[in-house]
Amino acid sequence: MKKITNFRSLGGYQNAHGQMVKDGLIFRSGQLFELEDDQSHYLGQTLGIKHIVDMRSDDERTEFPDTVWEGADYAVLDILKDATANNASLGRMITEKGNVHENMLATYEQLALSDSAKTGYRQFIQGLLRPNEPTIFHCFAGKDRTGVGAALILKILDVSEQDIMADYLQTNAERTVANEEILAGLKERGFTDQQLKSIGEALKVDADYLRRYFQVIDQQFGSFQQYLREGLKLSAGEIAQFRDLYLQK
Repeated sequence: MKKITNFRSLGGYQNAHGQMVKDGLIFRSGQLFELEDDQSHYLGQTLGIKHIVDMRSDDERTEFPDTVWEGADYAVLDILKDATANNASLGRMITEKGNVHENMLATYEQLALSDSAKTGYRQFIQGLLRPNEPTIFHCFAGKDRTGVGAALILKILDVSEQDIMADYLQTNAERTVANEEILAGLKERGFTDQQLKSIGEALKVDADYLRRYFQVIDQQFGSFQQYLREGLKLSAGEIAQFRDLYLQK
């Protein structure tokens, strides 16, 4: 079976209290466009994934529709719908002018503060409050909107900052081939070396980006717990239920 780009389970991490995050329940990936039959079978039958959460925009979903296997439900949460800075889609990576690093930092501020992100991530966490129903979530590359979603899950489960960052940065290794294919295609279309360099940088994650997300949360809400309560409007009961569902006893 051909590897599914940027695909992995969020299980197996040990948290600050010695509890393990349950494996086989939450998976992250890049977009599920034109999956081959054996890939769909693996996700739907072997892993038993019942829920697909697509965090992409309308334009992205129209151009690259997901493969939805039989028995799976499909939900859309357009995380950056009303963001003023969204460099998380390929189209914006190509057209965006200016410093890539600064543009991406601005995107991560929007992932923390924009209304669509706060609403989307709240609905995402609430949608995971189902016992033993495996879910896969993704965006275009599975790196920014998805990366924050994964960090949010692991942070709620009290996984260490070191492990959260390691999972986040794993994207760069997981996307090596896919990024090379994207850049090769753009080169054939006549993109300059400077444009390709900028897009190549935008296709990667950087520890600074995720750090900025958590810094902005602390600045605006005072703490991560306050962000969950006031920003995402998740109740103490929902957080307790989430931990109960996804941490081994």
